[in-house]
Amino acid sequence: MSGSKEQFSRIYDQYIEKIYRFVYLKVSSQEVAEDLTSKVFLKGWNAYQKGEKIKNEGAFLYKIARNTVIDHYRERDKKKTVSIDYVAPIADPRTSLYDKAILSDEIESVKAAIHRLKKDYQDVLIWYYLEDISAAQIAELMDKPVGTVRVMVHRGLKCLQDELKKEG
Repeated sequence: MSGSKEQFSRIYDQYIEKIYRFVYLKVSSQEVAEDLTSKVFLKGWNAYQKGEKIKNEGAFLYKIARNTVIDHYRERDKKKTVSIDYVAPIADPRTSLYDKAILSDEIESVKAAIHRLKKDYQDVLIWYYLEDISAAQIAELMDKPVGTVRVMVHRGLKCLQDELKKEG
């Protein structure tokens, strides 16, 4: 394997789960998330092969992921299709059926509440709380000042809490 392939392979291994999780939370379909994630890394590889300067690999891939999700929704809105996606639950044999039902309901409530937020708030909350990306890195991803991102984190969280309260 050549040096650039090895280096990109390392980047892939480091970010595949994070990028997939980000995309999945945005599209809520395992199959679509897998397809879009593969597109993200294909676009990343193409840019990498062209010799584009990549200062921050994570920011670079998250930008591609964010734009790929946006493109997906634009394309989907052009087509009139009905989704019949089913996401299989992850089973933990130590968890009771009642606990699984409660947890599943809570996860679905949070996902639904996140999807009702503005797209920028969705991204910021996922990156900050789920992906543990710093406000400075998110600012770089979004081309916004760090102070703006910090405000977005707090406002986004407040909006998410409000959405969850509405559900009762």
